[in-house]
This record gives sequence, C-alpha cells and structure tokens, in this order.
Amino acid sequence: MKAYKSIIILMILALLYGCGGKKFQKNPVDLLIKDMPADRVFSIVLNDMDVEGSFFETYKHQYKIIEEREEGKPEEYISGWYEVDELFFNQHVDDMGMEIASRGEDGKLHKSASPPGYNNYVGNPKYGQWENRNGGSFWAFYGQYAFMSSMFRMATYPVSRSYYNDYRGNYYGTGRSYYGPTTGGRSYYGTNSSYTSSSRPNSSWSRNNSSFKQRVAGRTSRSGSRYSSSTSRSRGGGFGK
Repeated sequence: MKAYKSIIILMILALLYGCGGKKFQKNPVDLLIKDMPADRVFSIVLNDMDVEGSFFETYKHQYKIIEEREEGKPEEYISGWYEVDELFFNQHVDDMGMEIASRGEDGKLHKSASPPGYNNYVGNPKYGQWENRNGGSFWAFYGQYAFMSSMFRMATYPVSRSYYNDYRGNYYGTGRSYYGPTTGGRSYYGTNSSYTSSSRPNSSWSRNNSSFKQRVAGRTSRSGSRYSSSTSRSRGGGFGK
C-alpha cells in the first residue's frame, strides 16, 4: 500500500512539473542588473548554456559581463553558472554569443538580443570611427581601444556600417532581436553562427545541444509545439557588406 501511495505522489509531482508547477525563479539577468549601480554602463552577453538531466531537466546559463567601473574603461569577466527556468532558456536559445541586456551612457536599459558592442561601443565616436576599405564602410576602434576589437571579434568578423544601420534603424528600441544578415542558412550572429561557434568550440552547448534537440523533437511530436523554433525569430536582411 505504501509503495502504491509513493507511486501516486510521484505521478502527481511529475504532472505538476509538466504543467508549470515548478517554483517561479527570477531570471539571473534581472538579478545581475539589480546588483549594478544605477548609473553603470554595462553589457551582459550569453556566453554559454547547458541542459542537464533527462526526465527532470535543469537549464543553465553562463554570462560574459562587460562593465565600466571607471567611465570609458570597459572590463570583461565570465560569470559562474546560473540555473534558469525553461521559458527563459528557450527565449534565449538562439542568442549565445549575443548581448541580451545592456545599459548605455544615457541610462537606458535594453533587454532584447543584439550583436555584442552594438549598443554601447560600435558607432560611438568616443571609441572609434567608420573607415572605408574594400569597397565598404567598417567600424574601427581608436588605438587606445584596440583591445575592444578583440573583445568583440571584429578582426575576424568586422562590423559593416550597413549591418549597424539596419540594427539602429529597424531593431533598436523595438524589443526585436537582431542577428545580422543570413547567408547560406546561417545568420551572422547568434547561437548557430560561425561567429559564435568558432569562438566557443568547446562550450557546454556545442557538446550537449544535440541530445537536447533530440529530446525536444520527441516531446514536440508527442504533445504539439512546446519549443519555439529559431525560424520564427526576426532576422536581418540578407544584404552584403
């Protein structure tokens, strides 16, 4: 009889979990923002993500945080791992390598996904300027800020002025995510881009995402759409540099 009751209890717990019965938890990005001084310029980049477990899954994020503890002197560091809920994880599953929250010199807070550096540093005349080369216009940091080119991987993936103008003109402040142009089925930025995969070849996500996708596919085929596909996300136009 006791064994029967235990089985019933486990079935109820599983049902509650599947129906959203898991305790609500504030996402760590909001907590990180709350801990920042109100006037601090910062960017939070989704550095890595992971899913552990099979029946009861644990979703995790790791962040790269760029903040100016001194004005005009951005510093970066990698956070520890944070547990996030499934909804927040799926919301940002396409956003690895991208900035998912920032505050600029004007004090405005942005929480939509965008290429790293686009909100606070690219296009800011304090840090650099647009230069014409190879038939196009590209962002270049001044000598004293050359380290930021490495920080944002601009030597390998330069920022075209057309990309930046598309973001500022059509996405900035709208709440829509911007992934740059799409070529060959891959966006310029984001989880599945070469920009991210080439910089994080040994990430937890690159090692474990295949098994996660298989589990999602299995659940979706049994119970309908539970996972928001990346194909529904907003993308930049497929224009050239």
